[in-house]
Amino acid sequence: MDVVLREVRESDLPVFFSHMSDPESSRVAAFTCEDPTDRAYFDAHWARVLASDAVVRTVLADGEVVGHTAVYGPPEEREVTYVIGRTHWGRGIATAALRALLDVVPVRPLHARAAADNKGSIRVLEKCGFTVVGHDRGLAHARGEETDEVVLRLDG
Repeated sequence: MDVVLREVRESDLPVFFSHMSDPESSRVAAFTCEDPTDRAYFDAHWARVLASDAVVRTVLADGEVVGHTAVYGPPEEREVTYVIGRTHWGRGIATAALRALLDVVPVRPLHARAAADNKGSIRVLEKCGFTVVGHDRGLAHARGEETDEVVLRLDG
């Protein structure tokens, strides 16, 4: 499978919205916005993201838009994120996309967070060189409860 990154296009946003509003994807991600089905919130959020200095890329697998990945935040706290549509989970796409993003953004350290029970995401981060540096707990809107979180970092 050929996984590549490209600049985000306006036509990608409906696909991203379908990923965000999928109930199972939101539950696994845990730390989402209050209402992942709120299209107005989504549109405003993406307008801010695309106007920011974040490095945001669309993930393509064999030419199909399957998700997005990004590095965002102030230099000392830069964080990675990625979302892959649920129908594409378990195929190595997130790992390939994150590795490609790390090539695009060579600055270190980079930080990441994942729900502690999101073993798939933690595995992706560890395959890409991130190590667990701490634990946290916060309100996971997608679950409606406090949820344990793993904090990871990629150095040098």
